[in-house]
Amino acid sequence: MTTHRSLINDGNQLKLAVQRSGRLTDHSLDLLRHIGLDFESYGQRLFSRARNFPLSILYARDDDIPDYVGLNTVDLGIVGRNLVHEQGIAVEELLALRYGYCSLVVAVPNDSEITTPEGLLNARIATSYPESARRFFHSLGGRPEIITISGSVEVAPALGLADAIVELTATGSSLQLNDLRPIHTILESEAVLIANPASLRDPARRENIDRIVMRMRAVDAARRFKYVMMNAPEAQLTQIRSILPGLKAPTVVKLDEPGWVAVHAAIEEDLFWDKIEQLRAAGASEILVSALDKLML
Repeated sequence: MTTHRSLINDGNQLKLAVQRSGRLTDHSLDLLRHIGLDFESYGQRLFSRARNFPLSILYARDDDIPDYVGLNTVDLGIVGRNLVHEQGIAVEELLALRYGYCSLVVAVPNDSEITTPEGLLNARIATSYPESARRFFHSLGGRPEIITISGSVEVAPALGLADAIVELTATGSSLQLNDLRPIHTILESEAVLIANPASLRDPARRENIDRIVMRMRAVDAARRFKYVMMNAPEAQLTQIRSILPGLKAPTVVKLDEPGWVAVHAAIEEDLFWDKIEQLRAAGASEILVSALDKLML
């Protein structure tokens, strides 16, 4: 770890660790570029420096990232919450990034009579997350035999190695293929931005960390909203306002045509189609919808 520190040590320049290669890599690099960072990420680079921000990026194995952040080798890391939970390292979660969704679950064979984790308190549990599994079952008063397996955990029950598994799943398809069914979710996980507490206490570093977080929040907000412009009868404005509260209130502009106004608002993506149907029923027309690139809330 000291080698990585010496490679990227540069005064008060922030250091951020991201997954070198894996399911979070492309999303993480896209996010960093979307917040305006200009950097190189090709080939087998170990690190790179942003040209337009005081930040160095370390490309690391995902399960090393919590260690790097916790030991202050880097200030920040982008990693799955599941790894932070597994390693139990004292870091600060600053922001959930809304990608890399998965769940750490307890699963049993389809023909098992067990329906709750309480039925496994003294069982054999195969897992690649031994600390998470151990802590969970200890919290229930159990002391199961934890069998640590680095890969293909799902086949352990079929091979007679375990009675159940604790494993990460994104879609559940791997469980189904191996005739397993989940009976409990230990943790809901996604990519998160984590920080070393000492870095957050340093005023100069905290200022730049806050700048990074602000930019990431703006990108996240833009993904969650659509910008909508429409024409509407002024007589229906009260009803349209009730449909479109916007972030604070919709913007209303009088049109040259008497009795008509233009209404501008941001609608959350999850509510978009319901709101559009209500607006059309209220008399809105010529509805123009635009994606947002950044949104500062």
